[in-house]
Amino acid sequence: METTPQQGWREYLLAPVDAASLVALRVLFGLLMFVGIVRFFLYDWIYKFYVRPSFHFDYFGFAWVKPWSETGLYIHFALLALLALCIALGLFYRWSVGLFLIGFLYVELLDKTYYLNHYVLVSYLCFLMLWLPLGRTASLDVWRGAVAPSSTVPRWCLWAMRLQIGLVYFFAGVAKLKSDWLLMGQPLHIWLSTFEYLPLVGPWMRTQFVALAFSWGGAIFDLTVVFFLLWRPTRIWAYLVVIVFHTITGSLFYIGMFPWMMTGFALIFFEPDWPKRLWTWWRSDVQTDTPAVEALPSVSQDRALRRFGFVVLGVFFAIQLALPLRHHLYPGNVCWREEGFRFAWHVMLIEKTGFVQFRLHDANSGKRWVLSPRQYLTPLQVKMMSTQPDMILTFAHELAARFRRKGYPGIEVYADAFASLNGRPRQRLLDPHVDLARQPRGWAPKRWIVPLQTSASAARRKS
Repeated sequence: METTPQQGWREYLLAPVDAASLVALRVLFGLLMFVGIVRFFLYDWIYKFYVRPSFHFDYFGFAWVKPWSETGLYIHFALLALLALCIALGLFYRWSVGLFLIGFLYVELLDKTYYLNHYVLVSYLCFLMLWLPLGRTASLDVWRGAVAPSSTVPRWCLWAMRLQIGLVYFFAGVAKLKSDWLLMGQPLHIWLSTFEYLPLVGPWMRTQFVALAFSWGGAIFDLTVVFFLLWRPTRIWAYLVVIVFHTITGSLFYIGMFPWMMTGFALIFFEPDWPKRLWTWWRSDVQTDTPAVEALPSVSQDRALRRFGFVVLGVFFAIQLALPLRHHLYPGNVCWREEGFRFAWHVMLIEKTGFVQFRLHDANSGKRWVLSPRQYLTPLQVKMMSTQPDMILTFAHELAARFRRKGYPGIEVYADAFASLNGRPRQRLLDPHVDLARQPRGWAPKRWIVPLQTSASAARRKS
């Protein structure tokens, strides 16, 4: 009987492959999460970010997510650290991954001030790992007899993880196809200039040529590295470039654990048995023959569960394809307006500074106030809010609510907000005549954002 293309693909994706690379990623993920959470304790970020502030910038639709008490927050983070270790060890694997995902999402939803791209990646990886049978190999679950051991996984598991990492690189490259990045070398020109003190290379760091070289190199790297990693003849060389690229960015720019995460996770593009081959190479006395790939346990052949999982993952990846493109539904420059900016892998695209103060007017009594957000927010919250229109709107609503509780039902809130993007002259960010207290939050375009005035070419001449 002739095999149809659909049947061929089904057989290919369901065929067993060595689980070693995915298990290595599980261990790496758990250990990195443990280290990341320990850093919150060591740098006192739990108190600075979630206990000290009296107000938190919630995400639209998630105002109901509130922080625990101080003790509760410390317990929460301690449990996250414990769950991260359980993931690495393969102990209560699915429960650990699921609870870690819920606990991590809770922390991220508390305040958008601390949004980072690699936090989004952590959430995506956690959700994906829920559907992958990574607790059946090199795990305490196998050791204690809770699950049937298996050294293989269906091939689709491997490709799902490759797709996840590939989407990050690819859309990070697409996001760089902007005039600021490719024609002005911004914001890298601004950032690299701060390293002019370095011996030998310092003077070069101030030049437009170096900024453009870094910018074009970064865009080309993001757009092509996945394809070179997938092709066996160029794979090892591409991974060496991955190491160099992320080492440089991680050393020069403070972007958290993102470079180290991507360096480790890029190993998923190697052959699925690479950890075993590496161990064999390290222990040259060990038998070098690669064991035959065993059949998958019968539990993974449950068609109903598999079909449901494919539907869920299909929707999951469809959302990831849509989110980075949604900014095209909004007018103007996404780096200025920041509508559709988050969850789109806009990595290292902007150097944006701003200033904002609020003017309040009570229509009933005629009283007026001029307020600085520093009276209510932490310095980091003020810094992040001053350049992001949706956060300014959120705080304007908070000010209106506070004054209404004080007996001013007719309160109006206006913002004098100014910002500078990628070295351009500072200009108004918001229309100062719009009462923000009466502007709805949501995903609709914000007509009260003042369009970016200075063109890329003009900004380039001024830089």
